[in-house]
Amino acid sequence: MRKGSRANLVAIRTRIEEAQAVLEALGLPGEQRNERSALTLLSLLDLKPDTPWSQANNPLRGITPMMEYFSAHYRKKYAPNSRETVRRFTVHQFEQAGILVKNPDAPRAINSPDNVYQIEASSLELLKTFGTPGWQTNLSAYLQTRETLMQKYAVHRVMHRVPVTLPGGRKIELSPGGQNILIKEIIEAFCSLYLPGGELLYVGDAGSKFAIWERAALKELGVTVDEHGKMPDLVVYYQDRKWLVLIEAVTSHGPVNPKRHQELKELFSHANIGLVFVTAFLDRKTLTKYLGDIAWETEVWVADAPTHLIHFNGVRFLGPY
Repeated sequence: MRKGSRANLVAIRTRIEEAQAVLEALGLPGEQRNERSALTLLSLLDLKPDTPWSQANNPLRGITPMMEYFSAHYRKKYAPNSRETVRRFTVHQFEQAGILVKNPDAPRAINSPDNVYQIEASSLELLKTFGTPGWQTNLSAYLQTRETLMQKYAVHRVMHRVPVTLPGGRKIELSPGGQNILIKEIIEAFCSLYLPGGELLYVGDAGSKFAIWERAALKELGVTVDEHGKMPDLVVYYQDRKWLVLIEAVTSHGPVNPKRHQELKELFSHANIGLVFVTAFLDRKTLTKYLGDIAWETEVWVADAPTHLIHFNGVRFLGPY
């Protein structure tokens, strides 16, 4: 590699890291502080790797010209189908945070291919001071005039928590997103149909690691797991049959495949009652993606057909081995 080329790569990496630091200072969540988001910010500021921050500008740019800018100046070429990712997971959040404005030149349809974006004027003036002695003072003044997007998201998550009614009528709330919609279905439908009177000893929560963890009750059943153990999404004690039912909710993670089956058997190897393994899906379309991965001697439940179970071989239906 030529010396000049190596120096350019260093400048590119340094500038991207600077942009990520700016986004963190502005209170953007993690997904909007990645490399894609840093490049989006730089393209909207018309900042090349060797352009001083003080010379930042705010041209009007559409998504495709932004991606062309990534390629031309930062050697980052994204596939054309990444356009929607840039729009949905970076530009939209920048707009919510007040960092940029959409179509300041003329109104356009929501999904128009001609939509353009521009860095908001006060944001531009702030970012032009990045790296100077006045940056922190200017940043503090700027943040006092608006909520950070991270704070807005935190409020949104509290407002949109998922209410769940446990067997017996007790109510809890789960964080929005992740597999928690499916976990709600498992608790309210699967447990009431197939494990009536079952006691929930563990419920994972996509936002806060776990919502229920009855350590003492698990210990009485011979199970001791620390917080770093790879717990299933739900653990239910079905006292009528003396079963411990281990349930995986499949949305982003996989089912109880042979590897996971073995992991769970080892994790609960000291349980003094029988283990039952269940994989739950929101719908049959998702199930079809994983059919070839599901371990034998386990059960499958699908939320859109709640009164049916799919039994993966073995000498008994819904029971321990």
